[in-house]
Amino acid sequence: MKAAFLTGLRQIAVADAPDPRLIHPRDVLVRVDSVGICGSDMHYYSTGHVGPAVIEFPFVVGHECGGTIVEVGAEVDDLGPGQLVAIEPSIHCGKCDQCLRGRHHTCRNQRFLGTPGQLSGGLVEYLVMPAECCFPVPESMTADQAALIEPLAIAVYTQRMAAAQDGAQIGILGCGPIGLSVLLALRAAGEYSIYCSEPIAERLAAARRCGAEWAGNPHKEDVVAEIAKRAPQGLDFVFECAGQQEALNQAAELLKPGGTLLIVGIPETECVSLPIHTMRRKELTIRNVRRQNHCVLPAIDLLATGKIKMDQLATHHFPLAETHAAFDMVANYRDGVIKAIIRVSDAS
Repeated sequence: MKAAFLTGLRQIAVADAPDPRLIHPRDVLVRVDSVGICGSDMHYYSTGHVGPAVIEFPFVVGHECGGTIVEVGAEVDDLGPGQLVAIEPSIHCGKCDQCLRGRHHTCRNQRFLGTPGQLSGGLVEYLVMPAECCFPVPESMTADQAALIEPLAIAVYTQRMAAAQDGAQIGILGCGPIGLSVLLALRAAGEYSIYCSEPIAERLAAARRCGAEWAGNPHKEDVVAEIAKRAPQGLDFVFECAGQQEALNQAAELLKPGGTLLIVGIPETECVSLPIHTMRRKELTIRNVRRQNHCVLPAIDLLATGKIKMDQLATHHFPLAETHAAFDMVANYRDGVIKAIIRVSDAS
């Protein structure tokens, strides 16, 4: 089969890789149809690492996958060939203290697609995953939509962590694919006033289309002052989706006393700072968001029922042979790209 390998910083080559095969009785062989390029993939592409996870080249990344089942193991009776599935990219052990508490996303022995030292990624023609990681989607959905389930599941989990009440005042700082997914999940969950910031014009416009009450460019206007005009008492929640120090500083200023900061974005730096005296005086709560947890099925339901429409985020499509061009476009924010999708198979 063919696979797209990171061969160095900002270098990708499509080459032959061994065909995967079923080993365990609950294994499922999936023909990968569509793969979304994630922000963490871009960290590996640009820097070679995400925190302590460092690539040894060559390596395959990618974890936002939709594909079609080709073969199932002997003990798989709930899935079958021909089914389109969304892939949950995390394999958990089910035995550690975290799994026993229902925190599969922080499993002590977790293996995640496209993560160095854990699992090779999904930018391949064929992939073997446990049946528990393969979620059938309705026939009405496409492979691209199945691939978009993974970022939407993160957004649904993020929204559930906040548990905002109707009428809440909310900020989203950073309107890339995750920030926009969070915006859509919030809009589907309740009645909120949502204010967004984003420096890229096309993403700013997308935030407005997705339901932001106000959206501004932090490089051109004072977003803290502009949001304060509309929410003079401050915000109940701020979702930091940019992974930027500036956004963390702004979040502390925007939140009202007793407010909550949810950190969703992944910084490229090893350390960030927090304006501790502002946060102390306001007694702010800080919550970090780690992927998704038990939110794949709710995300599928939101897409299948039309409560959320994600197609507008998938702005660009590339064949597997042009994976390098896709990553280069995303890395340089060219052509108004929001989410680039690699269409691995002709059936995508």
